[in-house]
Parts: sequence; structure tokens; C-alpha cells
Amino acid sequence: MTALKVRKVGNSLGVILPKEILDRLAVSDGDSLELVETETGFKLVPANDESDRLMAMAEEIMERRRDMLRALAK
Repeated sequence: MTALKVRKVGNSLGVILPKEILDRLAVSDGDSLELVETETGFKLVPANDESDRLMAMAEEIMERRRDMLRALAK
């Protein structure tokens, strides 16, 4: 197990991942990670680009069709 320290980064808090962890995750600077809650704790995994693309598309549609979605919700 690797202990990580929480540090202040601007107005937020962050965790610095050691190079060996980044290598095992196969991620580098600028990549996105997802924090997934499991029954036993949390799991850090590389973000799925397709999920990100679909979520961005859904958010765009929700923004453009906000009035229609509100009417449907009633």
C-alpha cells in the first residue's frame, strides 16, 4: 500500500501520485481519472474518453433544451 499526503493546491486540496502509480495506471499529465466507490473503499481508474464525450454531449443538450426538460419534469 502507498500512503499519499493531501496538500493544498491553490484554493483546493490535492494528492500527488508517485510515478510508479502513474505508470501502473498508464496515465500522464493532462489525463483524467475517475474515483469509483466500491463496497470496500475507493478505486482510482483512468477516465473513459467515451463516457466523457457522452456526458459532454448530454450536458450540451440539457443546456439547450432546459425549458423543455423543465416542462417534462412537471
